[in-house]
Amino acid sequence: MVSDLKIEENYKNSPSGDRGKMHPHKFTMWVAIGSIIMMFAGLTSAFIVKSNQTNWITVELPKAFWISTAIIIASSLTIQMALRSFKQREMGKYRSLIGFTLILGVAFVVFQWFGFEALWSQQITFKGAGAGQFLYVIFGLHAIHVIGGIVTLLIMFIKAFIGKTKLYSAVPVEVVAVYWHFVDLLWIYLLLFFLIIGG
Repeated sequence: MVSDLKIEENYKNSPSGDRGKMHPHKFTMWVAIGSIIMMFAGLTSAFIVKSNQTNWITVELPKAFWISTAIIIASSLTIQMALRSFKQREMGKYRSLIGFTLILGVAFVVFQWFGFEALWSQQITFKGAGAGQFLYVIFGLHAIHVIGGIVTLLIMFIKAFIGKTKLYSAVPVEVVAVYWHFVDLLWIYLLLFFLIIGG
């Protein structure tokens, strides 16, 4: 909390020539997003190459993944509304919306787990060659990145009740919102990818 405030103070007090530069937190976020994009681009490229094998087995996506899709889209709406409420200093709405986004994020991960269980019950395991093996890895890695976002949301939710939130810059909320929108879009891309390429 203190370090965030120090960074923000240094940023605001920087020379006039530096004020047009990107905030350090935002810069770090975009670097992280770029790295994540490269990782998933490599995984999906490997999927395309492997799918040309003669013993390749396709899978049908469980319904749980479709439910989780609706959940994460809804969470993107709530976090955007939370950001708007923060900027308008409607702190009651902000706390409620951040909490709701947090709940939706947890629900997304839960339904991802249900989807993995459904695949496992269909005897789709890590053995053999097929779309199922890649699905576990790619969807699992995405879920890990969502969990990282959930942890951040939890910290922000706690700060909203304990800290002097009204004194904070909107930058941390903006960073989390952009990251959350990113994992939302990434999930939709992965889902469509498996439907088109792996189906």
